Amino acid sequence: MAPFSLVTASVSWLAKSFGVFSSTRCTSVLPAACLHPVRCLTSQASAPPKKPLNGYLRFIMQQKPVLTRHNPEIKSVDIVRKIAQQWRTLSAEQKQPFEEASLRAREQFKVDLQRYNAQLTPTQIQQQALEKRQRMAKRKALRKKRELTNLGKPKRPRSSFNIYMSEHFEEARGATTPAKMKSLMEDWRNLLIHQKQVYAQLAEDDKIRYKNEMKSWEDHMMEIGREDLIREQTLSNKKRTAAKTAKAKVVKKAAATGKSKTTRKTAKSSSVKTVRTIRKI
Repeated sequence: MAPFSLVTASVSWLAKSFGVFSSTRCTSVLPAACLHPVRCLTSQASAPPKKPLNGYLRFIMQQKPVLTRHNPEIKSVDIVRKIAQQWRTLSAEQKQPFEEASLRAREQFKVDLQRYNAQLTPTQIQQQALEKRQRMAKRKALRKKRELTNLGKPKRPRSSFNIYMSEHFEEARGATTPAKMKSLMEDWRNLLIHQKQVYAQLAEDDKIRYKNEMKSWEDHMMEIGREDLIREQTLSNKKRTAAKTAKAKVVKKAAATGKSKTTRKTAKSSSVKTVRTIRKI
């Protein structure tokens, strides 16, 4: 009788051989669309199902590996641009398989999302709502920052330490950015008062630069009708100045009107006196 270990090894070898044979045959008969199935994420309780790709993105995912393999020297951005040109040249019949696959994926996504939401607790629902609000606020802030950059909003003034850090960052001790920052902070603390005074003066000059540039920029925003981008303090000052100017105009007009009335009264009284004098004569 063969030893137990030999029998076990033989069984394992047969199992592996059968597994390789089975996987090879199954792969050969499966269609290409089934070779890369979409992973179902609903089994993970901590993550919701991902939104499915549209037809265009599915086309990119299919074509990008092929183009990358045949053109390894081309950058990813150029490859995606080339695929986009190919997509625009496709006919409606050629795009149809990708659009239909996207439609089926959206239907499956709705089912998976309902199943996922059904297993959530009230606390998890509240947490997801909070995270969604935070993501939306972050996106809004990024869009506003990008808009302000495109409109040429001046950069905020730098502090004295920021100016010192920008001048000495390259030769700072440390191999990483946090290490360099730590060494610069230590060097800044060890600087003498008169050495820090130089950077303090540079910071004051930068504040003046920022104040002048912001005034010109906000005046330009007023001209193009973007008062929503102007600081509240600036708007209050402009409104106060406009109110004072309007009040001064009213006072000046009233004074001019009163003066003209007084002149008319004086002229009228003078004419009456003249008439009386003539009558007496």
